[in-house]
Amino acid sequence: MKTKIKQKLTKEWFAKLQNIICNEIEKLEKECGSKAKFKRNKWKHGEFRIIKGKIIEKGGVAFSNVIGKFSKEFAKKIPGTKNNLNFWSSGISVVLHPVNPKIPAIHFNTRFICTKKKWFGGGMDITPNLKDYNEKKYFHTELKKMCNAHNKKYYPKYKKWCDEYFYINHRNEPRGIGGIFFDYKMEDWEKDFLFVKDVGKFFVYILKKII
Repeated sequence: MKTKIKQKLTKEWFAKLQNIICNEIEKLEKECGSKAKFKRNKWKHGEFRIIKGKIIEKGGVAFSNVIGKFSKEFAKKIPGTKNNLNFWSSGISVVLHPVNPKIPAIHFNTRFICTKKKWFGGGMDITPNLKDYNEKKYFHTELKKMCNAHNKKYYPKYKKWCDEYFYINHRNEPRGIGGIFFDYKMEDWEKDFLFVKDVGKFFVYILKKII
């Protein structure tokens, strides 16, 4: 499959997922008697939406599609940039901070990046204010099921990556109860894209369950 087709398919998915997530959050607000809607802020590289409501104190759902060049220093850390600094990227990023302290803060993002190499990255995690063992168990059990449907090695690998990536060293503790995190995923584009789409669909599912 040509790179431009891969870019078109991923860009369309991330834009579609932004609409799905925003619609679901507005439905939850409406069920609570709130008329809160996302305010849309368009820019040349995508659209950033913000909501303030009765359920979500403040939330942001951003879609982006950026074409540019890495700096020479930064490019040294990025695959596929040895002789070419150009890149193409598209993705979605979500941060939700609920009003109710019993509902955790929620973070999610997925992305597709192209240099001379092409890969997916992303993940999700939740940060409760109050400890709730049952919520933690439910979240990770469901997350593991979703990962296992693709590869039984994904959940333990990506959970560990998340725990390490979001570890707060000065507090000697992880951020919240974790989740999954992955990057430089370039084994098999079609299978990887299916996984990334399922991560997005799972986020919508767990969003409704937790909130």
